Amino acid sequence: METYSFLRTLADSWGLLVMTLCFLGIIAWAFRPGSRKTHEEIASSIFRNEQKPVPQAGTRDEEAL
Repeated sequence: METYSFLRTLADSWGLLVMTLCFLGIIAWAFRPGSRKTHEEIASSIFRNEQKPVPQAGTRDEEAL
């Protein structure tokens, strides 16, 4: 068996298995129990220091104040 055929066979069988297991592992890690708090904190971090904009004259927001 020549080298190319051997490597091609190896990549077709075991390479696919390794990539599938890595993909499933990453998905399981992302949805693991207890990670919800971390994901919510990361998702809302861009709003952490945001202040409400000043309402402009003549808008309904001004009347609510």
